Amino acid sequence: MAVPSFDETHLEQICAVLADTGAGLTGSEISSLLSQLGISDPEPIITKRKRLFVALCNQQRRDECGNYVGQFIHKAMDPVRYTGNRDMFDSRRNELNRILIFSGYSLGEDGKLRYSKAAKTLDEAEERADKLRSELRRRSVHPDVLRFCRAELVSNNYFHAVLESTKSVAEKIRQRSGLTTDGSQLVDDAFALGKTGIPLLAFNSLRTDTERNEQNGMINLMKGMFSAFRNPTAHAAKISWTITEQDAFDLLTLASLLHRRIDSAVQTNRAAAP
Repeated sequence: MAVPSFDETHLEQICAVLADTGAGLTGSEISSLLSQLGISDPEPIITKRKRLFVALCNQQRRDECGNYVGQFIHKAMDPVRYTGNRDMFDSRRNELNRILIFSGYSLGEDGKLRYSKAAKTLDEAEERADKLRSELRRRSVHPDVLRFCRAELVSNNYFHAVLESTKSVAEKIRQRSGLTTDGSQLVDDAFALGKTGIPLLAFNSLRTDTERNEQNGMINLMKGMFSAFRNPTAHAAKISWTITEQDAFDLLTLASLLHRRIDSAVQTNRAAAP
């Protein structure tokens, strides 16, 4: 399927990020990626960003579509290239998303482009995020959830804000427990009573049936959130699974509740066992 050509002003800014003098791809990396895609490489003595812009701009003019631009971004942002350097990946991805939103795209954590409603102005992109932040502050949501309400994450159906917030719950569990698993397995490993009746992290004293029921209820709540929201969004190739504004408010409020409960969970004696 043909990808519409990128506005050349947008493309120029995309290349400025990817070929930034200090934090972008090196000249040899640009050469390698252009060669892999069979894109003609202009005179390499010009600046990196100009060289990349000319190469991609000429290619999409010939093709009358933006397919090769998208493929170059995918290769440049393939997560395997950033093994051991997550900060660089996150920084470069965030900078790209500030630009891509104006072309109707966003870049996921898998390094792939996804369709989103194009913002026409900086104010429009920020307005979506501001509205979400304002409502969530009114609800006094946890600050670890608020930080995902950024303009570059908020698409028309709030896809990325929801995905990132659910992932943050898993990361909080790993931080508190020292575990490295994920999803339902992580929840069980950290909170399940098991044969001993003692979890790694406890939400209460677990002395009564009511308290043990609460522990199990919180387990089911976390598993339900991962199953209903994280898994569909994480595996969707495009933003085809609709998350409305109201869905986002409610989901992020649930994520806030889980963050607060995990923060207050107590490490048991079992947590110190080898």
